[in-house]
Amino acid sequence: MKMPTRHVASRRTALALLGLVVLLVGAVFAIAPPTPAAPLVSSGLPASYQSAEAELRQASLPDDGVAPAIVVYSRTDGAPLTAADSSAVTARAAALAPLGVGGQASPPAYSPDKTVAVISVPVDTTVDETVAPKVGEIRTTAAADLPDGLQAQVTGGPAFITDLTKVFEGADSTLLIATASVVALLLLITYRSPWLWLVPLFVVGIAEQVTTKLVELVAPHLGIVVDPSSAGITSVLVFGAATDYALLLIARYRDRLRQEESRFHAMQVALHRTSEPILASAGTVILSLLTLLFAHEESLRGLGFSAAIGVFVAMLAGLFVLPAAMVMFGRGLFWPFVPHVGDVAREGKFWGRVGESVQRRPRLVGLGATVVLLVMSLGGIGLSIGLSQTEQFRVKPEAVLGQETLASAFPAGRSAPAAVLTSPTTVNAVVAATKTVPGVVTAVPGSASSAVAQVDVVLSASPGSEESFDQVRALRAAVGAVPGSDAVVGGEVAQRLDQKDAAVRDATIVIPLVLLIVASVLIALLRSLLAPLLLVATVLGTFFAAMGASWFVFQHVLGYPALDTGVLLLSFLFLVALGVDYNIFLATRAREEAMTSTTRDGMLTALRATGGVITSAGILLAAVFAVLGVLPLIALAQIGLIVCVGVLLDTLLVRTVLVPALVFILGERFWWPSKVDGRELDVAADPRTDRAQIIL
Repeated sequence: MKMPTRHVASRRTALALLGLVVLLVGAVFAIAPPTPAAPLVSSGLPASYQSAEAELRQASLPDDGVAPAIVVYSRTDGAPLTAADSSAVTARAAALAPLGVGGQASPPAYSPDKTVAVISVPVDTTVDETVAPKVGEIRTTAAADLPDGLQAQVTGGPAFITDLTKVFEGADSTLLIATASVVALLLLITYRSPWLWLVPLFVVGIAEQVTTKLVELVAPHLGIVVDPSSAGITSVLVFGAATDYALLLIARYRDRLRQEESRFHAMQVALHRTSEPILASAGTVILSLLTLLFAHEESLRGLGFSAAIGVFVAMLAGLFVLPAAMVMFGRGLFWPFVPHVGDVAREGKFWGRVGESVQRRPRLVGLGATVVLLVMSLGGIGLSIGLSQTEQFRVKPEAVLGQETLASAFPAGRSAPAAVLTSPTTVNAVVAATKTVPGVVTAVPGSASSAVAQVDVVLSASPGSEESFDQVRALRAAVGAVPGSDAVVGGEVAQRLDQKDAAVRDATIVIPLVLLIVASVLIALLRSLLAPLLLVATVLGTFFAAMGASWFVFQHVLGYPALDTGVLLLSFLFLVALGVDYNIFLATRAREEAMTSTTRDGMLTALRATGGVITSAGILLAAVFAVLGVLPLIALAQIGLIVCVGVLLDTLLVRTVLVPALVFILGERFWWPSKVDGRELDVAADPRTDRAQIIL
């Protein structure tokens, strides 16, 4: 049987898009900065940042890899320590000494008001696997045999590492179960069938597991590190993308079953019709994710790599595995709503009425939708970026509580001192320079070797706060001005400052690349210049509206003081790349239908045909990203809410109201400079034209 011309053209276009995606992916890997075989420093930043350079220099010091676990003693009622409390603290210091590097721990230091006592226990942090057990021993020993009302809290760098590790224990399973449950529930509601939902869920679950194993296998060979939060986001993205593709394919398959006796031919036609938008959608998301390879932060590079593999696997599952699985079970899979030849579709009636309402007053509706986006965007006024060390967790672990207790009686920076690395011959001059910096509490010479010396500096501000960043900047300026010092400032606070600066730099590189990729794919897919520009503009409007609405919620409902440094970039990436999915689904169908009618009629038909699919896919994707809120880090909860709000806006307002309004206003000019309206009818009327050569 000869393949219809439109199917041949669709296949050709899909293959051309696949070739373009492969070519562009290869280009991204070719020009992206090389990834080191192993991370040079714990922050994952290149040595061009002072904190990374400081960590590299510390490798030559005798006590390299040693960081203090700080035991904080206080009374639960906040009263000064009693004589019995002080005796117990002294006894605990002796018991803690054998746990420290070199069998040592500092003697107790008391705050001026005697409400807090502090003991520092040096911990070897060179082997990650040993840090948590050692901190656990310190906590057990510190809390043993204490008088009633006296509490021990362990904070400091090793304690934060331990608590961060603990909060992710079991998080992968929790996230996977929650995500799968949400997908299963929404598929069940969408299809109203007792078993149809099982097929796409099974295929999506397999895709997620294949992604996990593939990333674990490939990433180490490329020197790419994928942290637990990146793995969690990747799982969510795979579930969301794969389910979107499944909804699109199944909707088209069900529609063809009403016209075809053979389920095999129905699937063949459905696959030809959906392969182009799925390839274009997946290619756009993959290329957008791969732009993270240009980021300076190692965690972003790992996320970009793992998530790109996940979307690629999701695409393969949607194009190859799911069609075979659906055909295998036949029409009965849709029971009790089995599609038969001649049945009238019911799915598009609601969105058909919406489209007709928009068509009657497109300018008024378009203006109203635009005003809604602008008003929501105003919620982002005063947006702040940068969470302190104690503000990163939804539920405060012991390290955060201990830091807060410490900050109530001692300089807040005591738990995370800055480290100035300089020449041994300029130590005294550097110490003198640091003491001129506002906010420096103490500055004392520390460990030294023949080539490098360290000065330990305690700052007054809470680690990770904007005030602490200002103090580090001032400190860097002061020690950098010491002749011959070649001094750099490192430590936890300096590292967080450099990560914030890296996030700003990464955003200025990645965001324009993503916009360029999205626009290029839309231009190639729609063979138009005006339509892609308008569609990209709507995606940007969705992003700003989602950010504004979410920031209002963060401030006035959830009480979050700021966005984490990477949230803005990742939210933009996911919203723009994933938002294009619905642009592609709607616009490609509208262009296809306009070939045999007009652009306005084509948009109405496309809205009837895809409105339900886009709505179901959007609600499902929004719910899947909202599941990130089950994880313990505020950054992930923020990403989840912003993407959730953005996808719902995109689904319920932009893609189904604003974009149709623009098309109804512009008509065929929407496709400028292409000519689309009635093209197939014109070709059919001209016997000299070989339809087999038409590429739609």
